Amino acid sequence: MQLHKIAIVITGLLLTITGFAQDAVETERMYLSGHGPEDAVNWEFFCTAGRKSDEWTTIPVPSCWEQEGFGTYNYGVNFYGKPTDPGIPTEQGLYKYEFEVPESWRGRSLRLVFEGVMTDTRVLVNGQKAGSLHQGGFYTFGFEISNLIRFGEKNLLEVTVSKESENTSVNLAERRADYWNFGGIFRPVYLESRPAQYIDRVALDARADGRFLAEVYTGFALGANHKIRSRILDPAGNQIGVPLEQSIPAGSDKTVLSTQVQGVDLWTAETPNLYTVEIELYEGDNLLHRVEDLVGFRTFEIREQDGFYLNGRRILLKGVNRHSFRPETGRTLSKAQNYEDVRLIKEMNMNTVRMSHYPPNPEFLDACDELGLYVLDELGGWHGKYDTGVGIKLVKELVVRDVNHPSIIFWDNGNEGGWNTDLDDEFGKWDPQGRPVIHPQQDLNGVETMHYRSYGETQEYLRGKDIFFPTEILHGLYDGGHGGGLHDYWELMRNHPLCGGALLWVYADEGVVRTDQGGRIDNDGNHGADGLLGPHLEKEGSFYTVKEIWSPVVVTNEKLERNFDGNFSVENRYDFTNLNACTFAWEVLDFSANGVRNVLKKGQQAGPDVAPQQSGILELPLPDLADADAIRLTAIGKNGESLWTWSWNLADRIEMVEKKSTESVNIVTEPSQTIVQLGSQALHFSNSSGELLKVSQGESELSFGQGPRFVAFRRGDRSLDGWVAENLPKGVDRIYKDVSETSKLIDFQAKLEGGKAVITAEYFGPLRKVRWEIASGKEIRVDYEYAYQGVVELMGIKFDYPEAKVQSKKWLGEGPYRVWQNRLHGTSLDIWENDYNDPIPGESFVYPEFKGYFGNWHWMELTTAEGKIRIGTENYDNYLGVYAPRDGRDALLYTFPNSGISVLDVIPAVRNKVNTTDLVGPSSKPQDVSGKQQGTLYLSFDLENE
Repeated sequence: MQLHKIAIVITGLLLTITGFAQDAVETERMYLSGHGPEDAVNWEFFCTAGRKSDEWTTIPVPSCWEQEGFGTYNYGVNFYGKPTDPGIPTEQGLYKYEFEVPESWRGRSLRLVFEGVMTDTRVLVNGQKAGSLHQGGFYTFGFEISNLIRFGEKNLLEVTVSKESENTSVNLAERRADYWNFGGIFRPVYLESRPAQYIDRVALDARADGRFLAEVYTGFALGANHKIRSRILDPAGNQIGVPLEQSIPAGSDKTVLSTQVQGVDLWTAETPNLYTVEIELYEGDNLLHRVEDLVGFRTFEIREQDGFYLNGRRILLKGVNRHSFRPETGRTLSKAQNYEDVRLIKEMNMNTVRMSHYPPNPEFLDACDELGLYVLDELGGWHGKYDTGVGIKLVKELVVRDVNHPSIIFWDNGNEGGWNTDLDDEFGKWDPQGRPVIHPQQDLNGVETMHYRSYGETQEYLRGKDIFFPTEILHGLYDGGHGGGLHDYWELMRNHPLCGGALLWVYADEGVVRTDQGGRIDNDGNHGADGLLGPHLEKEGSFYTVKEIWSPVVVTNEKLERNFDGNFSVENRYDFTNLNACTFAWEVLDFSANGVRNVLKKGQQAGPDVAPQQSGILELPLPDLADADAIRLTAIGKNGESLWTWSWNLADRIEMVEKKSTESVNIVTEPSQTIVQLGSQALHFSNSSGELLKVSQGESELSFGQGPRFVAFRRGDRSLDGWVAENLPKGVDRIYKDVSETSKLIDFQAKLEGGKAVITAEYFGPLRKVRWEIASGKEIRVDYEYAYQGVVELMGIKFDYPEAKVQSKKWLGEGPYRVWQNRLHGTSLDIWENDYNDPIPGESFVYPEFKGYFGNWHWMELTTAEGKIRIGTENYDNYLGVYAPRDGRDALLYTFPNSGISVLDVIPAVRNKVNTTDLVGPSSKPQDVSGKQQGTLYLSFDLENE
């Protein structure tokens, strides 16, 4: 059954229905449920087992009954491969609903439609079977019930929903999968009223050269006096081309109309141009039924051993897998939520989305058509597959519902072995466009879609004979996998002639609000915590990494100087859009010592004439940059969307505080410590280690010190020569060992030189020398030098401060998100601040994270319970470390020793759930370091009583 998106008169409940005429030529729709969770309608309900069972009550429809407090929760992969198991919840839900049908609908065709029910569904209307048992939880189905309806009086709808299917292949395909299983009528239910003679469904094919074909099905044979008329309308309602008319062949239920239209605006993800197709059924000159649908003119093709082509132009697909999900309502979504997901996917500069692992709400595909996303629409089947009998029915339901969406370019037959090859040819029976069928994680039809290959394996797959298009890569557990290594992968892929693109796993964490556990978010351990966004669509750091790497506009200038002439090198990575359709906004900034960003000058102008997939120069009228600290440049798409903002540092050093005069400097030597008095403050140094111990002021103390110390970490699976060792226990690659070695103090001196105190400590070991310079009216200067030889994943110098006393941080540097060695994209230079947080990945979802490594910085101010600690650097291109990043409770990505407050020359890369760190590309490799490293820091302190 084809659901026509436009020419449907939609009503609410019976009490709002008035004036329907028996001879109305439109399809009329009466919702028995709500459209989504926001207007759900209460039905009578009885749950046979689990919570709130064995009593009649009510439940909102649509909904997942677990989220309304009924039944039992079940995460599918925990029963992987088991057709049945005593631990699998098998409750049923019994639904009742009374409704009235207006007398004016008598004599019309009435169809009862369910957009999605999990999983087996039996339907009675007024005690009579509406049709046969329906099996398959994610598909739209319906029953002709005209002969069961009592017009003008109450009708009783009874629906029995079994959470587990009687067909074990349905359970293996849909419910033993890596996602939450729910039960219930989770998508809308409605009555469709059509004239007695009606158009049942329409399948459209609109090509880039203007060719148009419409297959029109009446559902039953009509007389020779019947005909179909059709016309195509542009968005303003103007007819394009000539109207079409075709008599229905005698004894046939199918009519084919075709034409060729000149000058159409083509549909792409960058230009989602849509036209309205109006189709009418006539008997003689008497109009019987009218339907409308939307169509996009476009031609998608796979060119063997070449690539994917849309409208004759090669395209790369860059996107993500997406579940239909919200924490409070499970798989029950509103139209607004479906559109929200499409907008967020496009905000990451993606052009493709894969339906994993079932067809979505119709509104999601509407949004993809309207806003512009390429779609892989998927038949259910995670690792199990439907048997051929039920599979044939479900393929028909999938394709017949979705066939006219121009956004759909592939049909997916299952996932990762969950395909029944007997079904491959079934898709084409219902699709006049003949879209290609693929098996995600298998080579089919010239497309190799193998999942989760390492960087090296990806190189090998690209040397194969078929187009490489992995439909899952970089498993995003705990915000690790998505951005980590993506730049390496994408530079490899986009420059290879046999690559079709790649899809990340996955869009958002599938963390459900547990109604049986006080409303906590449950990702079933590490199973559902794989998203670029949190369960409530909280944006993780990789969201912005992906946004920058996949920006269709790329500025390639790496470093700028104050004599920069304003000519930026730009790449147009759009497939169909000229850069002159974009706008560029720029700002010249300075950062004052009191922590304020000032805009010295700004401007905006149209982009240069640069064709798709070409490079050019963007000339900006920048002012004299002699007093500027930074430049920011934003690319703005033709619809006003921000594509990305680049920033360049121009300053050698930006101070963090205004200078202030203090009292004179003095040195006091005691048996165990040396104290430098700076006005009312005192800095305490250990005579045995040379380290700063603390800062005091009267009775107040600031517990900052125990440094600087040299710090270095190396992953636990490395052999003595730094390579990955073999035959080690599982999981040691996630444990990072402290390999800092010992630095022994060999000389410690403290003296006054020209009104300033100079503290010098010299060491034998990796840390070689530390020199403190403490002067009245100036920041405290710390020069350090260390030398280390070996393979490391983290290296630098550190100070200690009790993490429990930290309240917030403010910094001038790249942010607001932390970075990894293999995830440096996605941040920009500015003044950022956030309160202390320490979320547990997969369980709590506070972003940006407070802790971690932050790139390209000038200064940080740490607010604590004892006062403020300010630290600045002269080495802008090193990293600021703020304690040890926290992994999930199962520590599947990393376990770092505590590195306190650190200044680092090497920071770790991050692995993902599937690929260990070394396998994610060149930027994920450890650093083989040798020689001396030098740096300069600046410190100042404000104690609590100041």
